[in-house]
Amino acid sequence: MTAELVRGQNHPLSQSRLEIRISAGTPVVAAAALGDENGRIHGVEWVAHPGAPTQPGLEVSRQAAADHRLAVDLDAMTDAVHRVSVLLALPAPGGGPGPARFGAVAAPFVAVTGLDGDEIASYTITGLETESAVVALELYRRQGAWKVRAVGQGYAGGLADLLTDQGLPEAVPLAGTINEAVARGLARSVQAPPPRPADGDRSRQPAAPALGPDQGGTAPQGIPGPVPPSYGGPGQAGPQPAYGGAGAADPSATTGGPIDYSHPGRRNSAPPPPPPTAPPAQPGQPAQPVAGDATGWSMEERLYNQVWGMFEDLARTTAAYRSAVDFAESRMDKELEQTLSDPRSRIGGQGDAAREAARARYTHLVDQAREALDRDLVQLVAEADVVEPALPPAFARWDSPAWHAYRVPMEIPMALRLGDLRLPEADRIRIPMLLRLPLERGLWIDSGRADSADGSFTDSHDMRRLAMETAVAHAARLLAVYPAGEFTVHVIDPAGSGAQPLAPLTRTGVLAAPPAQGAAGVTDVLGRLTQRVDLVQMALRGGAPDALPPGFDTSQQLLIVNDFPHGFDDRAVNQLRYLADEGPAVGVHLMMVADREESAGYGPLLDPLWRSLLRLTPVPDDHLADPWVGHAWTYEPPLVPPGSQVLHQVLTQVAAARRSWGG
Repeated sequence: MTAELVRGQNHPLSQSRLEIRISAGTPVVAAAALGDENGRIHGVEWVAHPGAPTQPGLEVSRQAAADHRLAVDLDAMTDAVHRVSVLLALPAPGGGPGPARFGAVAAPFVAVTGLDGDEIASYTITGLETESAVVALELYRRQGAWKVRAVGQGYAGGLADLLTDQGLPEAVPLAGTINEAVARGLARSVQAPPPRPADGDRSRQPAAPALGPDQGGTAPQGIPGPVPPSYGGPGQAGPQPAYGGAGAADPSATTGGPIDYSHPGRRNSAPPPPPPTAPPAQPGQPAQPVAGDATGWSMEERLYNQVWGMFEDLARTTAAYRSAVDFAESRMDKELEQTLSDPRSRIGGQGDAAREAARARYTHLVDQAREALDRDLVQLVAEADVVEPALPPAFARWDSPAWHAYRVPMEIPMALRLGDLRLPEADRIRIPMLLRLPLERGLWIDSGRADSADGSFTDSHDMRRLAMETAVAHAARLLAVYPAGEFTVHVIDPAGSGAQPLAPLTRTGVLAAPPAQGAAGVTDVLGRLTQRVDLVQMALRGGAPDALPPGFDTSQQLLIVNDFPHGFDDRAVNQLRYLADEGPAVGVHLMMVADREESAGYGPLLDPLWRSLLRLTPVPDDHLADPWVGHAWTYEPPLVPPGSQVLHQVLTQVAAARRSWGG
């Protein structure tokens, strides 16, 4: 029976090999510190953290995540270790969006379990307010026996204060090392999916009628907040704010009234129509999947929620399979260890029979786990087969028939497809990677040499070409999903090396100007965009967005930078950092096409820029991590099929619509 601890309470531990499970509801950093009999940490090598995830008898997660599983082997601890403290912290400011104090999130839950998954003790850390780091619990040794104690000691000063209080001399440098490791992980992370409905069932229950925010109700759980419209787009009713990106100024600061978050095109006189329902399933058979059966005000919202529901389902079932395999391996290792520790079983048929029995039990457990995984994958494959053809152009692949009927939209969509995500255990399933609009962070398309996921080696020349083609595909999709005149693309190509991949943009005339070349071109474009950010920031902070100069282009801006750092000096790099940090809030976005290794010469000057952008690759690569369960997802870029004319046809329509709108 599980012992539900309160602060200060302890409970004996009868097992030496344990798992500590953490659930926080928001990405947190998990670490573990080893202490002596007085609780002091003797050095950085006594702390397991994302930058150094393994220590003797300890293994922690390599990144911030909402759920963690820490492995502990008390028998592997040295005699000098008398205490193991489990530490939790919110990612440091600048490491990514998120809360700055535990009082703003749900109370973290920590459980100590055996390798069989049975809970031994659990603790919900309540009472936290301004704290950003906390000692959750500790395992301690008394008279040769181990116990667990609920601690819940919080620190408003974060990891540095926590580690200092634990007696670590190098507390501040170590806290910086941990935050740096977490920030690098966040630069390679995909956004977390929207929350599930309250009943935990993403798509099998029909959506309940709901009132809009302006009707005194709240949107159903699981529906992401409405996307702020861009300024002045055709077909949008009433005046709209100049920019709606993250960090925009609060309109209520000047009007004195509450912010109206209602969608300008949504009808509020009646609840949304019910989602489509599947025909009754045969007895004993799972329900047939239907596209758009998630909750939402529109089919677009339902498909968005359904896609991320598939992401959650695949993550959950894969995590369960991996956990079952890990348990089977741990159980077999323990049984083999017990067999070898008995001198009577080291020789003769008895030992061989025991080893064979242990391996047979391992195989049986793994086969059971694989059977459950395959059963879930069959359902997910069936759902993917009906969802993919129903996706609108913004969510669809470039080879989708949805692009054949493409028309320039009248309003921006909820999200944009940046590629596909998959896991090695479920290679048949590709989950669309959807990123909310407007963009909240820029993109870094890595042009460095790499081994692709299929085992083929890609040289530096091919990688540069593929990286630029990937950037062009992303830019073309952004141009295609925004209304005419609502999205503008600038290109910096100092050496002109990207002329061939950029041809679809230059030939159709969708660029604001020809690609800027040479140091003078770099200076001119960066100067104009940084000045634009300054102007809009001053207007918004002053509560006078209408005071912008006459003829000021209020569309969203995208800057594509190719062949970085060629043609860039320190001043230009600082301007790029400024655009990456301040630009998204006022509608200026950055897309870097560069080799991280070649750019490393800038050292600390470049690191903040690298961390602030979402890293993508032009070849399949398992570098994207989700902050939910911590899987390493393989990302596949959304390249246009060879020989397809879809990019040219779409961009031609965009250019024609821009000319018509401008006239």
